[in-house]
Amino acid sequence: MPTSDHASTSEREQTDESLRAEREKADAALTEGVDAFDEVADSVITLARQRADEVLALARSKVDGQARRATGSASPSAPLARERARENQAVQAERDAADLVLRDERAEHVALLAAERRETDADLVQERERADDALATRDEFLAIVSHDLRNLLNTMLGFAGLISQEVARDGTNPRLLGDAQRIQRSGARMYRLIGDLVDVASIHAGTLGVSRRLQPPAPVVQEAVDTFQGQATGRGLTLRAELADSLPQVEFDAARILQVLCNLLSNALKFTPRGGEVVVRVSPTATAVVFQVDDTGPGIPVDQLQSIFERYLQGGEGDRRGVGLGLYISRCIVQGHGGHIWAERRTGSGSRVCFTLPR
Repeated sequence: MPTSDHASTSEREQTDESLRAEREKADAALTEGVDAFDEVADSVITLARQRADEVLALARSKVDGQARRATGSASPSAPLARERARENQAVQAERDAADLVLRDERAEHVALLAAERRETDADLVQERERADDALATRDEFLAIVSHDLRNLLNTMLGFAGLISQEVARDGTNPRLLGDAQRIQRSGARMYRLIGDLVDVASIHAGTLGVSRRLQPPAPVVQEAVDTFQGQATGRGLTLRAELADSLPQVEFDAARILQVLCNLLSNALKFTPRGGEVVVRVSPTATAVVFQVDDTGPGIPVDQLQSIFERYLQGGEGDRRGVGLGLYISRCIVQGHGGHIWAERRTGSGSRVCFTLPR
């Protein structure tokens, strides 16, 4: 079911917001550039006209001075005054015509930009419709495939379990028992992979289910540790939980937080050598409950402390034990709870992955 309190922001909404922000920046830059260009052009035209007026005034002043010396009159003759008036009208008419042409050119430029914007918007709408169709087809296909694969896996795991029980009861053919258990382990990994793929599709659609309720965190931590206790023992590792006294109740989805803890424990056990230790610690702060998973493995490289939470990133070069979705999904689940997840390199050796749930 969709997230109730903290609805996930869909990729579509993020894309729309990015497009809107980029468009506003582009519009602001374009408007600023056009306004600056127009301002410079207008100032050049104004300056040119002022200089032309000054040159004309100087020429007329010289003519008037010569006329005064020749005729003794302080003012230009009537014919000369009429001629100058006609010249002034002609100059003003030319300037008005030039201004009109300039305004028309600028209006045409604005109209051209608006037409290009409409064409771009139409192309974006068309591409979005195509993307929506492709996503709908993908989601429908994934739903069908995941349903059918899970049914087939349930059948396979069920029969593998029956074989294990019969062989264990008879006490014969231990190799057959081992083979049946390998089938069960491989089937369980395939089941988790299908769940991860479905979760990633839900994250992209903004519908990852997170149903929170107020509850103590200790039971879900103990369940996660119990789930991996057999695996840890079989690999010669120590797995334990350290819970602070008087842990407060917090709002969280127990199934989803269990999924996060299982992802973190699976990674910690996978990269911790025999004889090592994995510890789950839970402690409160003033604003949150902090979960941390410590291991004594080689440690996460410093340059990967942030990138390990991205999709499809694996623990090391050539490592094919997974497709790199677990930590990405864990990050999305924690963020869906309003919390934060991060990784650290422990002093000495080992890694520490922490996440918080707000109080």
